[in-house]
Amino acid sequence: MAFPADRPRRLRATQTMRRLVRQTQVSIDDLMYPLFTCPGTKVKKPIGSMTGCFHFSPDMIVEEAKEVAALGIPAVLLFGIPEKKDSQGSQAYNSDSPVCESIRQIKKVLPDLIVATDVCLCAYTDHGHCGVIKNGKVDNDPTCELLAKMALAHAKAGADIVAPSDMMDGRVAVIRKMLDDNKFADTAIMAYSAKYASAYYGPFRDALCSAPAEGNRKSYQMNPANSDEAMREMQLDVAEGADILMVKPALAYMDIIYRGKQRFDLPMAAYNVSGEYMMLKAAAEAGLIDGPATMMETLTSLKRAGADILITYFAKEAAKLLKK
Repeated sequence: MAFPADRPRRLRATQTMRRLVRQTQVSIDDLMYPLFTCPGTKVKKPIGSMTGCFHFSPDMIVEEAKEVAALGIPAVLLFGIPEKKDSQGSQAYNSDSPVCESIRQIKKVLPDLIVATDVCLCAYTDHGHCGVIKNGKVDNDPTCELLAKMALAHAKAGADIVAPSDMMDGRVAVIRKMLDDNKFADTAIMAYSAKYASAYYGPFRDALCSAPAEGNRKSYQMNPANSDEAMREMQLDVAEGADILMVKPALAYMDIIYRGKQRFDLPMAAYNVSGEYMMLKAAAEAGLIDGPATMMETLTSLKRAGADILITYFAKEAAKLLKK
């Protein structure tokens, strides 16, 4: 059918018509809000590199979690800063870590709020890499064993979901076995399946003091040029027992989100990372863009690409807009 009979603008004529034919809808139910916990008490310290984000001690993170829950956001994702660091990242699997204590505090007050936890050693090692070092390289298999111990500590504290972000080979299987052997078969695994060695992580690494002291993470995180490899990583995680797959970062990797969602029948998470967040924040603060509109356009695009779960520092702002 050709012009003038075919006029697509008919379905864009009014706000009500646009609502009627809208194909993609972001919901508060899609959102997961990252939170940073640290040692101490009465701590709520702004993160200089991430506008609107804070370090919370376990006693203070509960108040933030209450606000999140009141907005209707179903889930949080916890990251932790340890009291001290060492070569083995031993505080990562300490049952009294800020993350474990935060889980307990949140679950005591908000049992229905989903608590997911990042499982990685980078913030806990004195060298800043995501695993133990042997002969100058990250040693894959011993690292997996430590990650499993970390996941178990979080599960014992009450975590609903553990989320390995290290990109070690086989870690999902090792974690799944550890959880199952210790009667935590109901604890879900959200695998950072396609986590790229990205330049978008800068503000986060500052927030978590997790930048490598030497070298980089290109020997274990994925090459941004590769997409077929991401499908292989996802397939491996599915086979090893992952319950949710994730792509990180999100904006520059919407093709990976789309391909993964088309191929696998598990929920797909997209992590809208710190660099993506701060680019929009900085542009909005400079008056260059409409911040709320650009935020919602971004989240809608990730949902349109196939993301079921939107992990984003915009979660609270988005939820407030969606409630209107």
